[in-house]
Amino acid sequence: MLISILFIFRLALAWMLTYLLLAVGLNETLLHNLGDTGGFFVLLGWIVLAFIVVTAFSHLRRVRLLTGEVNSSALSNRQRRQIEIPFEAGEAFDLVEAAIRELPGVEEVDSARDSLQLRAKIKRHDPYGSDLVPTPWLEYFRTRRNQMTVAITPNGDAGSVTLICEPERSAWTDWFVVDFGTNLENAEAVGRAITRRVAERRRSEQQSVQQTRTEKELTVAKLSLLHAQVEPHFLYNTLASAQLLTRSDPARADQMLGNLIMYLRHSLPRTEDALSCVGEELERVQAYLDILKIRMGARLNLQVEVPPALKAVQFPTMMLQTLVENAIKHGLEPKPGGGTIWIIAREYEGSVALTVADDGRGFSAEGGGTGIGLRNVRERLRLAYGAAASFAIVANYPSGVAATITVPRGDGPDCANAGASTGSKGAQHA
Repeated sequence: MLISILFIFRLALAWMLTYLLLAVGLNETLLHNLGDTGGFFVLLGWIVLAFIVVTAFSHLRRVRLLTGEVNSSALSNRQRRQIEIPFEAGEAFDLVEAAIRELPGVEEVDSARDSLQLRAKIKRHDPYGSDLVPTPWLEYFRTRRNQMTVAITPNGDAGSVTLICEPERSAWTDWFVVDFGTNLENAEAVGRAITRRVAERRRSEQQSVQQTRTEKELTVAKLSLLHAQVEPHFLYNTLASAQLLTRSDPARADQMLGNLIMYLRHSLPRTEDALSCVGEELERVQAYLDILKIRMGARLNLQVEVPPALKAVQFPTMMLQTLVENAIKHGLEPKPGGGTIWIIAREYEGSVALTVADDGRGFSAEGGGTGIGLRNVRERLRLAYGAAASFAIVANYPSGVAATITVPRGDGPDCANAGASTGSKGAQHA
């Protein structure tokens, strides 16, 4: 209440002092021959005072409507705001510029991104102009436009915004003229726009993080599901064969169970989508083929051509196993005389290509690569590498199939000695 009274008193005092000076000057120079003019000047003074009080009250009322309270800062015609934006200064500048350009009544925007400065002219909307300017000659005292000045100071990864909103006239006129809270309204509008845009940016970042997290969880779930889709009949058939061999050939049964233990040890699930390496995958395949060698005998041969340097290369788990199982199931087992499986690794242009070939029955153009195992290989490669990996399956000459997986080369730190004995084991079946 006291602030409101002081504001009205200050405005009225400035006008009345100016009026008295003008009245005295006019009375002494121009009106000294017109007789007694004191009554006229007193009446005019009361009219001016009433006009000023009504204008000041309207300003107070509008500021209270805008802010809910009245203080000296809110009553000022010139508003200053210090706003911290948690973005790099260039991003903060773009955000503030976009917020100012969307303000109603913006007529001119002069921005300099290199110096992080911005100036704007805004058409002033006078909510009480028609009521408080009863005569045309008082239009001279009205402010047509407001102006806005913005400077952004870099502060590490953030930007400190200094915002100044003021009338397009000299500061001394604030003793006589009010802006009815229009600059306060502009400053608050820019502050709200900046807050809204920062909140939208944060929500967008949170949604992006959540989407990335969801996609990662979905990818891990898909990889786990694909990894879990292993043919269970192999395990059942191996245990059944070992049970029979315990009666007729205990030594071979013991060998089969040892290979099964080796195979299962390499088949333990890994955390999330962790990669294996070529050497470990070869050991798993070697154990698998050793089991089948006991069952198939001379109908199965193996040739391994993997340079030792490539055994430490990272490789997706179970993919080599899938290709070998596919070659056995669809190529060599249906063929009366069996055949040979080749496992070949080559490096070129920063990638490693691992090929599994056989001389079995082969496949037709319509039926090749439609099984669940090969679909899983393609899907897992897409999820793990995107376009950086590839999978191709073609007919082998003169018979059989050749399937090749190509992945970017990446050496695993724990794979240096993996598969060191695989080559010698493979040679025994050559």
